[in-house]
Amino acid sequence: MSQMPQHDFSACPGCAEPLESGDRFCGACGYDLSAVPAAAPEPDRPTVAIGTPVSWPEPPAREPGSLSTSTQHPGDLPGTDSGGHDLPTTPPAHGAPGAQAQARASQPQVPQVPEVPVPQARDLPTIPVRTDGPHAAATSGDGLAALAEGTVPAPVPTADGDFALAAPDPRAAAQPAPPQSAPRRPVADPRTATPPAGTKLCVACRAGHVDPDGYCENCGHAQPRERDHMEQELSTVAAVSDRGLRHHRNEDAFAVSATALPDGSPATLAIVCDGVSSATRPDEASAAAAQAANRSLLDALPRGTHPQQAMHEAIVAAAEAVNALAEEPGQGAMEHDPHRHQNAPACTIVGAVVADGLLIVGWVGDSRVYWVPDDRTSPPARLTQDDSWAAQMVAAGLMNEAEAYADERAHAITGWLGADAYELEPHTSAFKPDRPGVVVVCTDGLWNYAEAADDMARVVPADATGRLLHGAQVLVGHALDGGGHDNVTVALLPFTLSPQGAGSA
Repeated sequence: MSQMPQHDFSACPGCAEPLESGDRFCGACGYDLSAVPAAAPEPDRPTVAIGTPVSWPEPPAREPGSLSTSTQHPGDLPGTDSGGHDLPTTPPAHGAPGAQAQARASQPQVPQVPEVPVPQARDLPTIPVRTDGPHAAATSGDGLAALAEGTVPAPVPTADGDFALAAPDPRAAAQPAPPQSAPRRPVADPRTATPPAGTKLCVACRAGHVDPDGYCENCGHAQPRERDHMEQELSTVAAVSDRGLRHHRNEDAFAVSATALPDGSPATLAIVCDGVSSATRPDEASAAAAQAANRSLLDALPRGTHPQQAMHEAIVAAAEAVNALAEEPGQGAMEHDPHRHQNAPACTIVGAVVADGLLIVGWVGDSRVYWVPDDRTSPPARLTQDDSWAAQMVAAGLMNEAEAYADERAHAITGWLGADAYELEPHTSAFKPDRPGVVVVCTDGLWNYAEAADDMARVVPADATGRLLHGAQVLVGHALDGGGHDNVTVALLPFTLSPQGAGSA
């Protein structure tokens, strides 16, 4: 099948109207596009073949004693023009008639400038580089001339094969020695230098100082806050609290103290509080409750108040301290916890007092107290009952303990300290163990990984009574090894027994 001739125009030759590839006539002026003569082929422009051999002249001979060669001029090399013809080896003289006529024809008339003779280029003599010792001949006038002529004998290596260092040139002017600057003060290593008093060093690089915002000025590492990990040890009690591995801060708090009863017998106490994470400022609530309960016990026990009554009053004092936080928003509640609703600060509380052969416990919420005897063949016991949904289901007989605590609502607490709490009902109990042991006071961040009393007894070190802080550290480590999903706080109190002690836990 034949095809219609196609044009190669993008616009009409007659009216410059844009065209399409299949148009035979211009749609604007009717121009016959098939009648447009084809463009004549452009003339061939010869080029010089790249592979054309060129006869290069021999380089000029180098003068004796010179390290450089003569200068090559453009006229020394043959060449061809664009038509392949040889270029003249010597340009026409400026005074030739043909050259003058050609210059007058191609250039406008300009004033004549007298020519200045250019001196002929020549190679300068080069003095060889000296790598051996000074030559005796070079220190005199004749020796300098010999150096200029390049006739000084070549240096000879010594017996060991090395060249001797060159001596200073006597012709060179002596340069004055630069003045000595003041001795630089040695820079102390920040890792070993003693920081100013009251300055905190970075826990990561151990070199930079910590700025007021809690970041290292050297490496930028965020520093752990004071409450991220806390430890305290007395002779009769020890406690450890840790932020855990999932929470962004530690909302637990504790207080441990030792005092004496009116008869002079010792009394030891431990308070542990767990902030309610869904409330506003739970970290402040737990700290306020722990400190208030501790102060109340230290005030009541030396006055002769019965330890169980003192524990009840301490829980009430803690509740009042937490309620006061709701009345005082503090440093911007919304800025402190922008992701929480503005409900009242809240926390749980649990405490234990060892005094006069008695073990007193008190609580509100789901923090616990365990009794672990030193003789591990004796049964351990849990001494508190949770204020939680799971505990209510078990108490009502609707679920067994395993089923209740497997439910997602298990840790929903039904009792807490706070302005929005229900009627406050502090729980207190008194025990008189008949054997020595250790009392474990903890938050759910620990007992989630050792819930039953037997499980707790297995993770408490056998020497916990004699190494209280170590025992508390081991228990916190057990929770962190298990996942550390919550803040972890535990306090250990030893319970010693006189031979005439009696009773049952």
